[in-house]
Amino acid sequence: MASLPGDAERYRALFETMDEGFCIIEFLDGPHGPLSDYIHIEANAAYERHAGIPNVVGQKLRDMVPDEADGWAELYGEVLRTGKPIRFERELVATGHHLEVHSFRVGPFENRQVAVLFKDITDRVLAERAQQEINQTLEARIAEALAEREEVESTLRQAQKMEAVGQLTGGLAHDFNNLLAGISGAFEMIGVRLAQGRTAEVEKYLAAGQGATRRAAALTHRLLAFSRRQTLSPKPIVINRLLGDLSELVRRTVGPQIDVQTIAASGLWPALVDANQLENALLNLCINARDAMPHGGTITIETANRWLDDRTAREHGLTPGQYVTVCTSDTGTGIDKAILDRVFDPFFTTKPIGEGTGLGLSMVYGFARQSNGHVRIYSEVGQGTMVCIYLPRHRGEEEEETIIVGDVPIPIDAGETVLVIDDEPSVRMLVADALGDQGYHCLEAGDGPSGLRILESKARIDLLVTDVGLPGGLNGRQVADAARALRPGLKILFVTGYAENAVLNHGHIEPGMEVLTKPFAVDELRRRVATLLKAE
Repeated sequence: MASLPGDAERYRALFETMDEGFCIIEFLDGPHGPLSDYIHIEANAAYERHAGIPNVVGQKLRDMVPDEADGWAELYGEVLRTGKPIRFERELVATGHHLEVHSFRVGPFENRQVAVLFKDITDRVLAERAQQEINQTLEARIAEALAEREEVESTLRQAQKMEAVGQLTGGLAHDFNNLLAGISGAFEMIGVRLAQGRTAEVEKYLAAGQGATRRAAALTHRLLAFSRRQTLSPKPIVINRLLGDLSELVRRTVGPQIDVQTIAASGLWPALVDANQLENALLNLCINARDAMPHGGTITIETANRWLDDRTAREHGLTPGQYVTVCTSDTGTGIDKAILDRVFDPFFTTKPIGEGTGLGLSMVYGFARQSNGHVRIYSEVGQGTMVCIYLPRHRGEEEEETIIVGDVPIPIDAGETVLVIDDEPSVRMLVADALGDQGYHCLEAGDGPSGLRILESKARIDLLVTDVGLPGGLNGRQVADAARALRPGLKILFVTGYAENAVLNHGHIEPGMEVLTKPFAVDELRRRVATLLKAE
């Protein structure tokens, strides 16, 4: 149908008054190849407002924006060749205008014409960029604030630590002075009585000195556990096997007013844990429970297998997976929620002055974390308290432990030889004499290099007993590694006064190795040595 004369005028009016820029371009062949340039054959008044270029009709692309010509020609040339419309956003760099473009072919390919409808979106783009800059600045400020907060918290933690150390050293000086007075006094009185020939009275001074030594050792172990630097000797064990003896110990400790119950889960998984330290931790918890029940009540010790999913593990500060739990619960006074999150802090105690050190729960917490587990506490005022120790499941069988009783003579092969390395002569003498009484032949060295020279010799050595902290440039762990290289399978007993966890691979030692912490009982030394030498 033929258009009416008025139609052309109407379309022209729309063309000129429309808000968006509009033009029709026609492709040309040029020096840069076929269809490498185009000329504007029509453009409306809005073109200049949106693109920033006036009087474009009759102008060629490569004359208008020579530096950008290839990009624009490629975009519109694709529309001409395929006939597919496109939409895109692009900056017209020559004028600094950001354009939102819609382009489509006009007629068949042979016409070489493409229509372009576009509008200026520079304000929007600049606003988005400004917002991005604000966000980046905000993120930087937040990161800076978090860093400052971490620094302040670190400073506060250090201040709290130093305050704790101050309290700790004051208490330690008092306690250890008392213990040392008992030990030194006992030795002095032994000397006096021996000089007087009154040997019958020596026994009580020996007992007093040994008792003070045991109390000093117990205090040291509590402090090491509190600092999570205690040397542990973890072994695979089903915790249910500890409950019988433990419950009897707890009953004797808490007294007849407290009913002690145990609930052992059937099919309990093994856990890799130091049994002695676990018993100490549980006994500590039961003593706390007793103190929370001054008029009597019930303590329950319960074991269970637990699966922790991602959410639950995150809440407990643990890795998702399988855990063995051992919990103590009481029917005591409970703990106010306002202070519940402070009970594991060192020196925090709700007991009256002189009745609690505030290290008990810290020791339990340190032991649990060093065992790659965790400890959680649940309490309601007037209802009681439950404390649960979470220990990772051990994938494997429970280890059968060789038990050697007291002073029963230990059968040994003739000629079994022990190399003792310690820089403290009195300790070397003690170890050598104690093992010599059992029939072992002992070689001695005062530092790492001296011990290594003996290991490099042809002397028979069945067991290495070495201190961890040694002078001479080689520590006990390095000597042990060299010994294993020279004598594969050599049994090794580390004897240490504190927990050099880095040296001992953070408490995880190899098969055929044991750790004995100073001070130790002579019988325990003999049992450890006999157990190591009997093991296949």
